[in-house]
Amino acid sequence: MASWWKGNIVSGLAIGIGSAIVAPLVIPALSKAARPLAKAAIKGGLVLWETGKEKLAEAHELVDDLLAEAKTEIASETPPAADIVDKLK
Repeated sequence: MASWWKGNIVSGLAIGIGSAIVAPLVIPALSKAARPLAKAAIKGGLVLWETGKEKLAEAHELVDDLLAEAKTEIASETPPAADIVDKLK
């Protein structure tokens, strides 16, 4: 049964000729189906990219806000340098 797959020339020729006949019929059908799939994948990638950029901008803004708050707290907790010098005298 599976002896025709063992690599004899007749089966190789039959497969090659069959592929040559079927390929012109199958390739256009596959390309018609592949184009919308490729476009959908590209659109999905663009949406993902834009969403990622927005989330990264939000995270950047949050870190900037936290940094500004921390600097403000440090400035309010640390006495001015003139007060330190007066206390040392």
